[in-house]
Amino acid sequence: MSVRTDSSASHRAGFACFVGRPNAGKSTLTNALVGTKVAITSNRPQTTRHTVRGIVHRPEAQLVLVDTPGLHKPRTLLGERLNDVVRTTWAEVDVIGFCLPADQKIGPGDRYIATELAGIKKTPKVAIVTKTDLVDSKALAAQLIAIDRLGQELGIEWAEIIPVSAVGDTQVSLLADLLVPLLPEGPALYPEGDLTDEPEQVMVAELIREAALEGVRDELPHSIAVVVEEMLPREDRPADKPLLDVHANLYIERPSQKGIIIGPKGKRLKEVGTKSRKHIEALLGTPVFLDLHVKVAKDWQRDPKQLRKLGF
Repeated sequence: MSVRTDSSASHRAGFACFVGRPNAGKSTLTNALVGTKVAITSNRPQTTRHTVRGIVHRPEAQLVLVDTPGLHKPRTLLGERLNDVVRTTWAEVDVIGFCLPADQKIGPGDRYIATELAGIKKTPKVAIVTKTDLVDSKALAAQLIAIDRLGQELGIEWAEIIPVSAVGDTQVSLLADLLVPLLPEGPALYPEGDLTDEPEQVMVAELIREAALEGVRDELPHSIAVVVEEMLPREDRPADKPLLDVHANLYIERPSQKGIIIGPKGKRLKEVGTKSRKHIEALLGTPVFLDLHVKVAKDWQRDPKQLRKLGF
């Protein structure tokens, strides 16, 4: 038998997903690891809907991050579907990172997720204490002990317990160092240079949705869906001055929400357009003309037909 001495023999590649109750810092962590903005981040719970994958390329490994929606007790059909997506994802990944914010005591939401995690036996689990920049060392130590106890109580053996701060960039690369050995050996799954395998249209829709969520009153977070109808290069443009036309619809559930999104004299919608256009241009590397329209899709979260149409 010949012994392989090339580096591909020990190269690892696989999938990791971060779980945690809504707003536990999962998307921010994904972005910090990948080093670019791929998952939507918002200070409102329940904003990640698509399985956005970020890809961390290293000479010895490739870590593909799957960002699932937060697991929660469902109240609507959309909620139930999101939970199904979460459980399916957990069963298919190579390692699960359970995110618990350092500045909040372990609560019923965390226990609910940990109990579900305990039922998934084979997948290694890493407990990640996020937002460590918000607490002092004493509070952090108490949280680490509480997480260790939670594992013992539910029969979860943590492969690692690691504190990180994605915002302060503390321990983020160490986290990648700890996740890599838990991946199976194998060649890279994606070409170098790929940061995500989400279709561009989905990412563009997420960027628009993120801008629309910012600063909106609390009744709106779940009620916004964005569909990019088309993305076409503008014809008759010189090669050195391309322009991409992006036509997108922002769907809300009730006519009364239209005014909130559009704002007085259309000011708010204009801001959403300006803000998201900058991010879209950075993502696609080309100037963009963004055409945004607000439409009402009545109670879309509870209607299977509309959910399908809006991509859920």
